[in-house]
Amino acid sequence: MSSNALHVPVMLQRCLDMLAPALAQPGAVVVDCTLGLGGHSEALLRDFPEARLIALDRDPSALRLAGERLAPYGDRATLVHAVYDELPEVLDRLGVPRVQGILFDLGVSSMQLDEAGRGFAYAQDAPLDMRMDQTTGVSAAEVLNTYPPGDLVRILRTYGEEKFAKKIVDAVVRERAKEPFTNSARLVELIRDALPQAAKRTGGNPAKRTFQALRIEVNGELAVLERAIPAAVRALAVGGRIAVLSYHSLEDRLVKQVLAAGAGNTAPPGLPVIPEQYQPRLKLLTRGAELPTEEEIAENRRAAPARFRGAERIREEVTP
Repeated sequence: MSSNALHVPVMLQRCLDMLAPALAQPGAVVVDCTLGLGGHSEALLRDFPEARLIALDRDPSALRLAGERLAPYGDRATLVHAVYDELPEVLDRLGVPRVQGILFDLGVSSMQLDEAGRGFAYAQDAPLDMRMDQTTGVSAAEVLNTYPPGDLVRILRTYGEEKFAKKIVDAVVRERAKEPFTNSARLVELIRDALPQAAKRTGGNPAKRTFQALRIEVNGELAVLERAIPAAVRALAVGGRIAVLSYHSLEDRLVKQVLAAGAGNTAPPGLPVIPEQYQPRLKLLTRGAELPTEEEIAENRRAAPARFRGAERIREEVTP
């Protein structure tokens, strides 16, 4: 299946508009930290013909499909098999000290959701895998079958914001003692049975929060993001811009904190003049998190939870 058929990029025009002022100059370098199926990357290459693209993804299948899509752009596009917190090492290896634009489109790609065998979707039965890179790491089934109950409760509460984590984990522990978990349908059924009636009437599929929590744990998503956003800010040249699309409150909160910290001064209170090393390094370009339009959500339901933030690098780091 072609990557074009699988992928509608979320808030595409907003991303392009955000990055445009930084990418208009000849020789600009833009990094797509979450290549996926290449929808955002293709538009960046098309709209900014002077720019060079570096694109990262941990999923070999995504790299292959996006590579076919971006082939017409030749050596303007450099695709790298890497997790996005490895950005500093990737840039160092490529001899690129600073970049003009950085884009993150977080969460699961359309391809990962749509390919039943990956086990990301709770709406169809599939092996409980959920690894974005299936060549490494533990699967969701291994997490469910081997983690101590206390750890599972913590994961569901922290990463899934699941109020009934204890009920679900008690049921998981009971069931895994009889037979290990291998497929998603059994887990979905267990969650439905474990939740009180009232909880099943609101908020979509009751398995949604548990699946989100397992996916974040399996891929270390929040720990990776915690390292990646500050590293991305450091990689920006002055005048460079960062654009980030998040899909749940945990991601968005983390992005907000890093960008807000960069946009504040770090001087001790009471100084009459703020020395250079304490001045803000970033200027926020969005007021809070921007949301997709109703029209976009109607065209692409996966845009619904998106939250968009952007910032510009206005000053180099100055060490005291």
